[in-house]
Amino acid sequence: MQWYNCLLLLPATLASLLPCDSTNGGSLLGTLDAKPLTLHRQREPPQTRHFTFELTRKTLNPDGVTREFLVVNGEYPGPTIEANLGDTISVTVINNIDSPKEGTSIHWHGLPQRDTKWADGVPSLTQCPIAAGSNFTYTFKAEVAGTTWWHAHFTAQYTDGLFGGLIIHGSQYAEQYDIDLGPIHLHDTYHIDYVSYLLPVYNIPPVFIPVDTNLINGRGPFNCSLDTHGSNCKPNSTEPAKFRFQPGKKHLLRLINTGGATIQHFSIDDHELTVIANDFTPVQPYKTNVATLGIGQRTDVIVEAKGKEGDAVWMRSEIDQPCVNGTVWQPNATAIVYYTNADETRIPNTKRHDWKTDGCLNDPLDIAQPIKKRSVPTPDLVEQIDIRGGKNASGNLVYFVNGSQFRANFSSTPLLQAASNGITEYPDHPEYNIYNFGDAKNVRIVVYNHFPNPHTMHLHGHEEFWILATGMGEWDGTITQEANPQRRDSAQMRAAWGPDQPSHLVIQFVADNPGVWSLHCHFIIHISAGLYMSFIEQPEQIKEGAYEDVMHQTEVPELDIPR
Repeated sequence: MQWYNCLLLLPATLASLLPCDSTNGGSLLGTLDAKPLTLHRQREPPQTRHFTFELTRKTLNPDGVTREFLVVNGEYPGPTIEANLGDTISVTVINNIDSPKEGTSIHWHGLPQRDTKWADGVPSLTQCPIAAGSNFTYTFKAEVAGTTWWHAHFTAQYTDGLFGGLIIHGSQYAEQYDIDLGPIHLHDTYHIDYVSYLLPVYNIPPVFIPVDTNLINGRGPFNCSLDTHGSNCKPNSTEPAKFRFQPGKKHLLRLINTGGATIQHFSIDDHELTVIANDFTPVQPYKTNVATLGIGQRTDVIVEAKGKEGDAVWMRSEIDQPCVNGTVWQPNATAIVYYTNADETRIPNTKRHDWKTDGCLNDPLDIAQPIKKRSVPTPDLVEQIDIRGGKNASGNLVYFVNGSQFRANFSSTPLLQAASNGITEYPDHPEYNIYNFGDAKNVRIVVYNHFPNPHTMHLHGHEEFWILATGMGEWDGTITQEANPQRRDSAQMRAAWGPDQPSHLVIQFVADNPGVWSLHCHFIIHISAGLYMSFIEQPEQIKEGAYEDVMHQTEVPELDIPR
């Protein structure tokens, strides 16, 4: 009866608002009934934490427009997973997606999966897709502390709702804040399903479907006068997300860009943000008014509540529109922060912090200083990657990585399982975009983007990599902060000025995790159009290690699924 809790928040004048079960499937994220996270205070010994995810379709109205979403346990956004550093996480995923049926898989973003390579959740690479009517259990260690998220890694399913927070508590944060407000999802959304959104892009010339709106924790009323879907839009049927501050307390906000097409600029009126971590990497705290997040990136900030009881201010997440393919109808998401004893029907009149677009990048590389210093070793291997866009053999617009468009093969043996059997070269399948790094221990990747779109490049199998440089033209070899470069698991790179005027991004990582790991753009259009490659790391050790037979799928058992 979670919907009842939402209705308790509503005054009589807002009786036209839909219950939470209709807007967000009963998810309490972004409501004043959402509880702060407390697991980090409990000091429990390491244990296995079990979760069950049932994937289905559900008709919802998170922003005023009714449509069908893909949901987990009926919720949008999906459930938050909490664990402590050292715990084992076990998630049984039941694929009940129907009408039509779809395969799926779940990726645990940023986790290195050192001893559980099969659990990375990439179909055709680490597993077969989870077939409709089947289930699959992912078991892996909570081996790095901080904020991340889980999401479907099958086509563009997560943009229809298959995503949620993944919080791993560790000691480095425990004394820095008073209240953990949990995940704050910043995400663009669409009033059509992901297939209808993606397919027109492949046309020549491409048709870029507008991003409809921007949400915070799955909530935010849409201006129906902008909508093109007629009666599906119900004015005044939804509320913005709401949060609670206690005067004088330090609040931890775990910001996550869980969108598919946009860069987000987050702020809270009249408040300053203290950044303490980017992705999984703790940094020397620095203050800012606005935090910038590319797709898949996370930024942990501490906000000291310097207001007084009864105050109300706007929280904002604003899309960087020059960095989007096409139009955004409603780019600015707003939520309300209510102080203790505030009138919960009050609409704030506070003013936003100004920000400027900066080539679709994060803060300059010399601002964030990782707390744990790590200088860059001399690379054993340097690989150059050229990204271009153009027509494929069928005349569609796609991306090419060193001249090859990635295409997955769901009917063949997953490439990780093949590598465990000694198969690491694919001369007959260049579309797999596989790079065998052999026994190289320090790998440097120099990426050149020749296409006029920015990218967010994300590396699997490693909790972080060094970001050595980003800029325009040919890299001159200069490393920003060479003694201690910025580190994270996803990095922004600029758009090209033209085919012969590329941008560059230079990253480096320690190749000490035997497996088959992906490097791809997290813009959902780009990855779907082939901007994807994979690295085979330490292949001899993959063969030496036992490859667990986890491809087995069973009929759906009778389980007690929380709803």
